[in-house]
Amino acid sequence: MIVTIDGPAGAGKSRAARDLAKKLGFRFLDTGAMYRAITLKAAQLPIDWADTEAMARIAQEMELNLTGDRVFVDGEDVTDAIRTFDITTHTHHAADNPAVRDRLVELQRQIGSHQDLVTEGRDQATVVFPKAECKIYLTASDEVRARRRYDDLRSRGEQVTFEEVLEKQLERDTRDFGREYGGLRKAEDSIEVNTDGMTPEDVVRELEKLVRSCQRQ
Repeated sequence: MIVTIDGPAGAGKSRAARDLAKKLGFRFLDTGAMYRAITLKAAQLPIDWADTEAMARIAQEMELNLTGDRVFVDGEDVTDAIRTFDITTHTHHAADNPAVRDRLVELQRQIGSHQDLVTEGRDQATVVFPKAECKIYLTASDEVRARRRYDDLRSRGEQVTFEEVLEKQLERDTRDFGREYGGLRKAEDSIEVNTDGMTPEDVVRELEKLVRSCQRQ
């Protein structure tokens, strides 16, 4: 069974999907981490962000492994490094690259071909798994999403302001919704859940009910 959770940045997708997968006994797939990993590798080399062919080569050649909650690039644990404000700000260079997206869609489908999966991202229900048995669209207001991201960054020791986070989020939303291939869109058969005012535990309980309902159909 495939459960897709799409939605804008800061809606709480990653934590909800991870906790939901544990409750269901499914594998969790954080597709955003895959794009972040390519961005980190590009920053380490470094390459020109405008060099789309170099970005595509990174996606093809680097060894990317998602094991449990950890992310490894060429054998190095980059789980924390890919979550910085700087990498988040530049991830669109990977996400906007059609060749990168093609490669990651291929990998995501391979992962979902032989196991029960909860997968979260921007295009899981519309592009990667259009025949998924349960599709969820998780969202929240701009201010709530930015506040969650701000609190997360501050807890990691990053010196950012709420205004900076909100500004970058709005820019990211514009890119995500405007992306020609793999852009953020709600699938016609997705169930929308607004997480404003909900605790993480509330969100997981609601999502579990939705998945159980899909399983009974």
